[in-house]
Amino acid sequence: MATTASATTGASAKFATRTLGNSNLHLTPIGYGAWAIGGGNWEFAWGASDDNESIAAIERALDSGINWIDTAAIYGLGHSEEVVGKALKHRAQKPLVFTKCSMRWDANRQIHRSLKAKSIEEEVEASLRRLGVDAIDLYQIHWPNPEDEIEEGWETLAKFQEQGKVRYIGVSNFNVAQMKRIQRIAPITSLQPPYSLLRRDIEKEILPFCQENHIGVINYSPMVSGLLTGKMTAERVRNLPDDDWRRRSPNFQPPKLERNLALAEVLREIGRQHGVEPGVVAIAWTLRNPAITAAIVGARRPDQVYGVVPAATFRLSDGEAQRIEKWLAEHP
Repeated sequence: MATTASATTGASAKFATRTLGNSNLHLTPIGYGAWAIGGGNWEFAWGASDDNESIAAIERALDSGINWIDTAAIYGLGHSEEVVGKALKHRAQKPLVFTKCSMRWDANRQIHRSLKAKSIEEEVEASLRRLGVDAIDLYQIHWPNPEDEIEEGWETLAKFQEQGKVRYIGVSNFNVAQMKRIQRIAPITSLQPPYSLLRRDIEKEILPFCQENHIGVINYSPMVSGLLTGKMTAERVRNLPDDDWRRRSPNFQPPKLERNLALAEVLREIGRQHGVEPGVVAIAWTLRNPAITAAIVGARRPDQVYGVVPAATFRLSDGEAQRIEKWLAEHP
């Protein structure tokens, strides 16, 4: 992971940037995540969203110096990409735009998965149209499913790169064996895995492999989908909308919920000394790992952006990181 003073595309001099893998994309340490703004009424929804607030949140993030946005075709069944496209339509300085393929849906809003060439060809054209861009800066396979199609999917992405429809290609949620399989076809620019204080399984094999192979890593859910923001409470979890996927997540249910909220309080105590929110501390913890290039941070309202933007510059001290590790060891 290289660090430079400014970014080449949609950049702000406000934050130092990091080079993503083998690319010439220079990313601010945090990027805007557009999963939650997809709206409600689909399998992995966060409940309903206000599109005007979503657009205002994107504008606030970009005006604050964030220079990249990560979305996916499946978020809101195309709706997230449409909202991102609307937010960027009249901006003179565009951010880097990343999206993903492999998850499709039918007229009944039922999701299926395909990495067949024809399916991905349909997806990339639809994403280009919804986003209103001539080329996608980073196009990623969202999930390695169906697994027996990952080679065909990767060959298709490599073809798009040659055609100029996408600038760089990456994967999300792949393990080492799967990355080795597709490496034979074309280089991998980036991996997008989940990584947080509550999910550290990638530290053992995946992150070292990415470092050895110059694969950039953009981690998602550093705040565990809002759980470590300091804003979540047991009452708020009980009142989540029926179509909020977090209602089904074990991390949001007893007995894990109480332990996770207690961890958020530890992060609050650390953050209070620096005037930052618990979520900023959670994000900063992931950015301490040298294999991590940048972290995806979601926000559905402009005021939420204010709370997380400090994560672009805030860094934990060794002592603070050790305090967190000690608490985790004492509360397995």
